[in-house]
Amino acid sequence: MYSKDVFSIEDGELIRKIYDQSAELAVELAESAALRPGQTVVVGCSTSEILGDNPGSHSAPEIGKAVFDGLNSVFGPKGIFIAAQCCEHLNRAIVVSYAAVPNSETVCVVPQPKAGGSFATACYNSLQDPVVVEEIKADAGIDIGRTLIGMHLKRVAVPLRLKHEYIGQAIVTCARTRPKYIGGERAVYHR
Repeated sequence: MYSKDVFSIEDGELIRKIYDQSAELAVELAESAALRPGQTVVVGCSTSEILGDNPGSHSAPEIGKAVFDGLNSVFGPKGIFIAAQCCEHLNRAIVVSYAAVPNSETVCVVPQPKAGGSFATACYNSLQDPVVVEEIKADAGIDIGRTLIGMHLKRVAVPLRLKHEYIGQAIVTCARTRPKYIGGERAVYHR
């Protein structure tokens, strides 16, 4: 578990630590949620919270890029898509690779650090063929800094208790999803 250390944005080690924490979290989530190629992880990320500030008060593009690169270093080779939730200024729209949502209706906007967020901007600038959609139904999620990603998870969301509880100073909450159980007393369920 990570402690709430005090960081300085000028500290070159900060970027590496954020990258490492993000990659370690991605490994743990991929294993715990049994993620498979072609599945999607929605990520909400407040770089302000990572730095110990109030949400929206300290957009940090370098931190957003470090988080994206750390997550993508694990998810990318596994064929798992990252979907970045934008901030409320873009109505929590989602930045994702077109390959993840080929039949979805896209919207016309390019996220910026103060309108979309630093993480969503890093995602948009890093993905091959990025698009923005208004919603997605992801297979798992990472909420970095209490950004409220639940609206973009498939039903039924199951919270995960992972050992990695912080990235920087931001609280991290993760979830996986499972199919709905239907039927009654005669129903048989399998994994």
